[in-house]
Amino acid sequence: MNTRSLWAVPLALSLAGAAPAQTPAPVIHRYAAGASGMFVNAYLVETPHGVVAIDATLTESDSKALRAQLDSLGKPLLAVLITHGHPDHYNGVTNLIAGLAVPPPVLATAGVDSVIRANDAAKEAQWKPLFGDEWPAQRTFPSRIVRDGESVTFDGATFIVHALGPGESYNDSYWVLQGRRGTRRNPGTPGAAFIGDVVLNGVHAYMADGHTAGWLANIERVRDALAPDMAVYPGHGDPGGPDMLAWESTYLTTYRSAVAMLARGSATLDSTAKVQLVTRMKQFLPTDQLDMLITMGADPVAAELAASRGH
Repeated sequence: MNTRSLWAVPLALSLAGAAPAQTPAPVIHRYAAGASGMFVNAYLVETPHGVVAIDATLTESDSKALRAQLDSLGKPLLAVLITHGHPDHYNGVTNLIAGLAVPPPVLATAGVDSVIRANDAAKEAQWKPLFGDEWPAQRTFPSRIVRDGESVTFDGATFIVHALGPGESYNDSYWVLQGRRGTRRNPGTPGAAFIGDVVLNGVHAYMADGHTAGWLANIERVRDALAPDMAVYPGHGDPGGPDMLAWESTYLTTYRSAVAMLARGSATLDSTAKVQLVTRMKQFLPTDQLDMLITMGADPVAAELAASRGH
């Protein structure tokens, strides 16, 4: 390919006083798993000449469907960006990149990478009995570590990673797709934030890692960082705007208050208290989606609250 010829036309137009055509903005495609895949989202960011994936789903079926969606775009996969180390966000990487002529890099922060590697075997032991053959036999770990605040660019699309530390998982991060300034002829774009499980929008939350205080702090950090008009793409539930962060904060505060009341200083809840916790949280959010997570987080959060009172 003669690369000089690719630059000649826009340069000539510029010298002639005509504005060169602006590169089309990336198109964001969402893959939303159903109940069998924990309602998790993965995203494909389509650029003019390629695709960048954010997260990769949980199960064999969903990751193969995500791969089919990628193939339907007819463009090479340039990179996979991982938000955090829970299996419903990285299990599907193997199927997503299988057989590609040029294996793309799989990017994560050092904290996310360490959580994946440290906990993968235990997560398989915990969840494979439930998922059976839907649990991928082989998982693919990150191949490139990125620093907090580092930017990476693929086919003109620039992403910046932000490390958050413990929150919904043992180590969270989020990725921001940079927008661009507008002109009178070409309006700008506000950018997009792929926030992983900083928000589970409209579904019940996983709190079994026991870092809800850190999670609340992370929500405030993200709220302060995002522009009011920025599109927000959560790890579960519908995309929207930054207002979903306030909703998640209220959900967590409600949950923590209910656990504190029911535990009465104990580090665990008995079975009756857990039933009452489910009733309280389903009054706040009347959906069955991921409601099994309500009781799963009860004892870890009770222990977290008890420990905080002891300091």
